[in-house]
Amino acid sequence: MFVFSKRKLTMQKAFISSIFFLLSSTICFSQIKISGTVKDNRNHILAGSTITLKTTYDGAITDSTGSFSFKTFEKGDFILEIKSIGYKTVEQKITIGKDPINLDFLLKEEVNELKAVTVTAGTFEASDRKKAVTVLNSLDIYTTGGANADITATVKTLPGAQQVGEQEGLFVRGGAGYETKQFIDGTLVNNPYYTSVPDLAQRGRFAPNLFKGTVFTTGGYSALYGEALSAALILESIDLPDKSEATASISTVFVGTGLQQLAKNKKSSYGFNYGYTNVYPYFQIVKQTPDYFKVPQFHNADFNFRVKTKKGGIIKYYTTFAHNSLGLRRPNIDSLTLKNAFGLTNTNWYNNLSWRENLGNGWKMNLGLSYSTNKDDISNQIQNQNNQYVTTGLFYIDSTNFTLNSKQDLSQIKAVFEKKITGISVLRFGGEYWYAYSKNIYGNAAGVNYTSVLQDHFKAAFAEADLYITNNIAAKIGGRLEHSSLLNQANIAPRISFAYKTGKDAQMSLAYGTFYQKPENIQLFYNTNLNYTKATHYIINYQKMNRDYTFRVEAFYKKYDNLVKTFPTYNNSGSGYAQGVELFWRDKKTIKGFDYWVSYSYLDTKRDYLNYPQQLQPSFAAGHTFSLVTKKFILPIKTGFNFTYTYATGRPYYDIMYNTSSSKFVIADQGTAKPYSALGFSMNYVPSVGKTNAKTFWVFVASVTNVLNNNLIYGYNYSYNGKNKEAITPAAPQFFFIGVFLSWGVDRTQDAINNNL
Repeated sequence: MFVFSKRKLTMQKAFISSIFFLLSSTICFSQIKISGTVKDNRNHILAGSTITLKTTYDGAITDSTGSFSFKTFEKGDFILEIKSIGYKTVEQKITIGKDPINLDFLLKEEVNELKAVTVTAGTFEASDRKKAVTVLNSLDIYTTGGANADITATVKTLPGAQQVGEQEGLFVRGGAGYETKQFIDGTLVNNPYYTSVPDLAQRGRFAPNLFKGTVFTTGGYSALYGEALSAALILESIDLPDKSEATASISTVFVGTGLQQLAKNKKSSYGFNYGYTNVYPYFQIVKQTPDYFKVPQFHNADFNFRVKTKKGGIIKYYTTFAHNSLGLRRPNIDSLTLKNAFGLTNTNWYNNLSWRENLGNGWKMNLGLSYSTNKDDISNQIQNQNNQYVTTGLFYIDSTNFTLNSKQDLSQIKAVFEKKITGISVLRFGGEYWYAYSKNIYGNAAGVNYTSVLQDHFKAAFAEADLYITNNIAAKIGGRLEHSSLLNQANIAPRISFAYKTGKDAQMSLAYGTFYQKPENIQLFYNTNLNYTKATHYIINYQKMNRDYTFRVEAFYKKYDNLVKTFPTYNNSGSGYAQGVELFWRDKKTIKGFDYWVSYSYLDTKRDYLNYPQQLQPSFAAGHTFSLVTKKFILPIKTGFNFTYTYATGRPYYDIMYNTSSSKFVIADQGTAKPYSALGFSMNYVPSVGKTNAKTFWVFVASVTNVLNNNLIYGYNYSYNGKNKEAITPAAPQFFFIGVFLSWGVDRTQDAINNNL
């Protein structure tokens, strides 16, 4: 048994306390404090950043002031690593000795595709890419009221596009319809619309479901594309389908069937479609203003195949064949007893082959090859009341007795190479070659035939860089060099655009570019000693956009030079300008289950071209255009209702006549047509919604244009002497459509719902 006195216990406690104090002092003395701050390169505090002494367990996290502090026993040379989400990692070599270390770090923002700003000046994108926040998606084209699934009709509801109903094409920001070009997978489409019929606009040739991406540029578009003076509609075809599918359709004007077959390994597919249109039954119910002696008939067939490559690329081939014919009579404006009989037979064949491939080391390749041929047999006869061919001895009447056999071929090859520079910045460069061949055989009432042939070897080289300086600042800088053998002229076209993020989901963009286009073939047939026409674009816009809302305002100025004049000779002395402001608002959230967008365009434009005696507001341009598009799907009754209302102020019209006394063209009469006001409607009933075991999926569609039956007047035609004036109106005030669409293999019914909810 051991007995300790109180004195001994007190001495032991004192001894232990002394030892503990000495150890604590030694420990504290051997630790070194490392501290500092972490901010970004704009001096903003980066709270939550991690600071680690590599190969050790020592480190800290910055507080709400961006400060950090920790202690370590380590000695010698080490690497201090600083990380923060969304910023580039920084490593700093330090030497730990006896003294505290204090460091301040500035981190550079890491640019990534999800956060980086994109250039939007002059561009509306419609895409099915899951990560894309877009103004429109592909299904909008099908569900826009009164558009009848026509890409151009839907695009006309966006700012910048004009409501021109008597000619096909997209008329954008004071530009004529032929100044907007369409591209599929990078190559130009030579005949995107069915052949023109006097005073009747024609539909586009391609169905919306062929494409997964649509970019509508109202100006300032990429240097990869050329030969479009005002705007471009850039379409990207779909890749492999999700599943195999068979389809069938029947409507008031057409029947169709199709198949898409996906291979079991999901690495290839093929498909075809056929459609036949005959409007005879429809015309028996809905009377037309023209007298159709040959009711319009259309045959359309297409075929496609797609193959994935081993490196993750894809090869796609698409071909379509179309044949149509029609004939119609109208009263001859120069006579009370005569008629004009117009006849057309068209055959069109289009082919597109593309190859997208990853080459490794940040390189990508896009190759495009296309060929199209278009043949038109056109005739126009002067007929009497018995519909018999006649001549009158009056040249201004008999000159409209003619035949025209026209053939247009276009072959293209295009190569684009892409290389990542740093981060997500990309350099693109490449070239293209077009061979264009056009031949016209014109026959007149005297039995004399004229043959004209145009051949052009068109070559272009281009380069463009997408530069992402930070997530908030981006630039697109590029240019094109073009040469036409037909014109024997070359041009250089610079393109520059910038974007700056001004806040959450908000940004501003600027764009400048020079754009060239060859004169139209009808002008080159008269004189091949013409130069390129030219337009210079200046654009500024502000956009705030997320998944639920889109607000966009854009101002532009466009200067035209070298426009073609037809008097006193064909030359490039024409000029003009276009300027204006455009607004766009889309809202998918404020009213539950209700989706709508509003667009407004103000346009001030004048041009001196063709036989204009001075700069005039062109007859295809309206000063103010407004569109309201609404979409609502009512789930209990499985039906969607879509309305589109469009209003445009009246367009000018002119009677420009040759004055023999002054030997000049003068304006004999002019005015402004009544405003354009039309309400379009469509509905889609989806009976298979909610039927999980359904094998056949149905969609019933009905639509009508000009619901209110307004009297639409696009302009006026004049007789040779100017005494007779005739309004240009649609063939019928309204167009009605009822159709049933069936699919087996893929349930697309939810698409119609999810688009609007």
